[in-house]
Amino acid sequence: MSFAKRVNGWWFAPVPLGRLAIFRALVYGFIFVDVLLTASWAAKHALVPGELYKPLFLGRLLNLPTPTFALVTTVEVLLLIAAGLAITGRWPRSAGIAVAILYLEWMFIAMSYGKVDHDRVAFLVALAVLPTVGRTRFGDETEDEAAGWAVSAVQVAVVATYFLAAFAKFRFGGLDWVNGATLSRAVLRRGTFLANPFLLENSWILHLTQYGIMAFELASPLMLLRNRFSRWFVITAFVFHLITYASITIIFLPHIIALCSFLPLERLRVWRQPERRSKTAAAAI
Repeated sequence: MSFAKRVNGWWFAPVPLGRLAIFRALVYGFIFVDVLLTASWAAKHALVPGELYKPLFLGRLLNLPTPTFALVTTVEVLLLIAAGLAITGRWPRSAGIAVAILYLEWMFIAMSYGKVDHDRVAFLVALAVLPTVGRTRFGDETEDEAAGWAVSAVQVAVVATYFLAAFAKFRFGGLDWVNGATLSRAVLRRGTFLANPFLLENSWILHLTQYGIMAFELASPLMLLRNRFSRWFVITAFVFHLITYASITIIFLPHIIALCSFLPLERLRVWRQPERRSKTAAAAI
């Protein structure tokens, strides 16, 4: 088999539609958590003076308007309505496209004041590719190439986030990131009772952890192999985020939602949606 066919086979490897149905529910359901709870601070930019707005590159390219109270409130309300429609699964394309556009604008509103979070990249990709797949049902075991492509795109974005994070560490911190007191400062600022004072008294653990984080991020493309080793790598990623939150209360929730694209979600026991019979079939009965 040629290299091109192998690559094509990887990108479009069919996955059960039931997996995408659950993944969709996670993604669109998280919109409410993010807008109303974990990133509710974004709505406060409606009250920030316009001169503090420094749009990101794409925002400048699209010549997006400066956030005002009316704009921020409108985007927030429309985003929640669109997410509510999308989570029902009735209008997967139109509602999904609306969510993708509105959430992107919500991110411009949130991240154009000096703070840019890298944990949104894979989540934004998920919002962009989910509308490319039609209707799905929980428990549907039908394997679909379009669903496979959407899952593959999200997985690549997850891996790119890890790998480029390592690149950023080298770019801005150099070897000092792994050899310095990076995690010690984090523990001093945000450490929990699980991390402080034990880790501060054993700083060599933090030093080794910095090397471990860098090694993990550089090796993250191995997650795309789709074999037993890659599955263990995915488990390691979830454990890494759990330990990070337990020790320094930092959690990358949008990224973790996207990371779920690696899981066989179709195996979860959820309510199975009944198949919709056609009008002809119903009339025959």
